[in-house]
Amino acid sequence: MSDVKKRPVGITETILRDAHQSLIATRMPTEVMLPILETMDKVGYHAVECWGGATFDSCLRFLKEDPWERLRKIRKGMPNTKLQMLFRGQNILGYSHYADDVVEYFVQKSISNGIDVIRIFDCLNDLRNLETCVKATKKESGHAQIALSYTLGDAYTLEYWKKTAKEIENLGADSICIKDMAGLLLPQDAYDLVSAMKAETELPIELHTHYTSGVASMTYLKAIEAGVDIIDTASSPLALGTSQPATEVMVKALEGTPYDTGLNLELLIKVANHFAPYREECLKTGLLSPKVLGVNINTLRYQVPGGMLSNMIKQLDEQGKSEKLTEVLEEVPRVRADLGEPPLVTPSSQIVGTQAVMNVLMGERYKVATEQTKDLCRGKYGQTIKPMNPEVVKKIIPGETPITDRPADHLSPQLPQYEKEVEQWKQQPEDVLSYALFPQVAVDFFKYRKAQQEGVDLTKADQKNGAYPV
Repeated sequence: MSDVKKRPVGITETILRDAHQSLIATRMPTEVMLPILETMDKVGYHAVECWGGATFDSCLRFLKEDPWERLRKIRKGMPNTKLQMLFRGQNILGYSHYADDVVEYFVQKSISNGIDVIRIFDCLNDLRNLETCVKATKKESGHAQIALSYTLGDAYTLEYWKKTAKEIENLGADSICIKDMAGLLLPQDAYDLVSAMKAETELPIELHTHYTSGVASMTYLKAIEAGVDIIDTASSPLALGTSQPATEVMVKALEGTPYDTGLNLELLIKVANHFAPYREECLKTGLLSPKVLGVNINTLRYQVPGGMLSNMIKQLDEQGKSEKLTEVLEEVPRVRADLGEPPLVTPSSQIVGTQAVMNVLMGERYKVATEQTKDLCRGKYGQTIKPMNPEVVKKIIPGETPITDRPADHLSPQLPQYEKEVEQWKQQPEDVLSYALFPQVAVDFFKYRKAQQEGVDLTKADQKNGAYPV
């Protein structure tokens, strides 16, 4: 390796977002984070992912925290480190498309409250669904990173990835992330993929994967050899399993090589020591299940993400049909092919998985289709990489003509209406965005916040109507 040019690898730390989203359903409260921020700020990470994804919903719904206040506190605690968030393109942090005015305002407020890097992705890799967010991020002087949802299938050739990388560069993005949400990317494939994309674009390339299938650390090493610039890792107490490889391990593995991260291992150990007791507490309470810490070889066998698999198992159990699992797993690739071979990531993974379950249980394919399956066929999520099976589309949405342009072009501005609806609860400009994404959940939180401010004893408050859920 001595003849290899020195090329330090950047580390994006995920302990404050994806690590706890993957292992403990995004339940880490802000108070656990705050005491260690000063130390984390000295480490020298490329960035710390701390917001977006499911954190927003979870803060409001389960932790009774204001996600905007969390962001401001993290920003104050880490003034010298780039803060990163995950943004679902036109879906923002929700599960359906929002109008451009909502997307633009959310980007503006995210950056003004402390975000530096916005990682933007779309479940179909339809770049039209990312245009508004990229433009808005650049307008606010933020770093726009487009994440490609990595998946397998006939259409996903090296030529496809190279072509898409060039399109991302032309769109004005500042960097590219290969987002391997299911842990499907094997070491040699990572080497080939990064090499191909590096030949096509000069943009920095980041790799994000999960340890679900057991290959993630090997995948990172091969990607680094191919020239990847940044990798995502998690502080060891919340690493491995369905989370990312451990930060300290990757830093030590690269130490003394041309790819040496330069991060201070002693500081990283302090970070890990801070989160270690919290991990033990989560194990004791059952919040952290040993089931998510092991290797799930079914991920590679069926190319189905862990969360999608557990969701299908749950659906079959509820119907008393758990013995049909193999049949459903065999139906998944057929449904995926019929629906244009989308990547299996939220929400397309749920759409394909649920439809496969219904096809098997009904004994007739597409006899019943969910509204989400219908909307996918209608083009409301965007364009799939391959054409859908026309006979299947005809059966699911008979007599309808799917749209082929950008889905958000069919949405009128929404902010004025949201502003009007949230008027009685609004205490800060950002409240309208919390309401826009999760109306009922946000109102429940606003009621809780008001009760707190008025000194109501929330342990004794009447919770029958769900006004003050604690």
